[in-house]
Amino acid sequence: MTRLSGAARGVVAVLVALLTVTAASATARADADPAAPADFVALRTVDPTILQEMRYFTPHNFVGERIDGYRQPICILTRPAAEALHRAQTNLLSRGYTLKVYDCYRPQRAVNHFVRWAEDLNDETTKGEFYPNVDKTRLFEDGYIAAKSGHSRGSTMDLTIVKLPATPTRPYVPGEPLVPCYAPRQQRFPDNSVDMGTGFDCFDTLAHTLDPRVQGWQRANRILLKTTLEALGFVNLAEEWWHYTFKPEPYPDTYFDFPVSARSLAQRY
Repeated sequence: MTRLSGAARGVVAVLVALLTVTAASATARADADPAAPADFVALRTVDPTILQEMRYFTPHNFVGERIDGYRQPICILTRPAAEALHRAQTNLLSRGYTLKVYDCYRPQRAVNHFVRWAEDLNDETTKGEFYPNVDKTRLFEDGYIAAKSGHSRGSTMDLTIVKLPATPTRPYVPGEPLVPCYAPRQQRFPDNSVDMGTGFDCFDTLAHTLDPRVQGWQRANRILLKTTLEALGFVNLAEEWWHYTFKPEPYPDTYFDFPVSARSLAQRY
């Protein structure tokens, strides 16, 4: 059996100690993340038929990179909101449509990421698609970015309608040419959503749900989403056709910061 010299044993001891400290630090960081309250659920466990295209887990968003706190591409909501979405989905499926969510619960750390991006006036990487007509200095003043978001309370979601049978939306390729989010549907980034007149997260007044310039099938599609959800207790944000909150909210004054991950739901048990 080969014996280690005293110096070698010392080196091994140091390496073991470093590995132990590193592992302990990683565990501590993971354990430090708060868990979701018991009445938060993964939407898939309530309705697996609702499509999920979680944009902030991908670089295809107005920041241009994955957003802090999105560790998995899953929709998490309070149970009452998820069950109400299930009822809306049942209605739409009978008419040949399905819901698709872009975002659901959003941790406060993600909102903080948005704020840091908005304050960096030199970063306009995504301007060509998401805010071509808005000066970045006005994002706070015009209400596109805020320090708090209703999404962090767990009952707000961003969503659209897709005609069945649904064809997948192709992946976004970072660096590809950007087209304004209000361009005609055949020109802007392809989305399997019905035509709502603009893409998701379009920082433009054309994204206002009832903007009078949006007519025809685009307006009809917005109204279909609006009437379906409002009949079940959802309230639309007038400035964003995709933004709905289920009322009454279980947590109207609480802004959570647990990560978007299955572990946030599992570790509470």
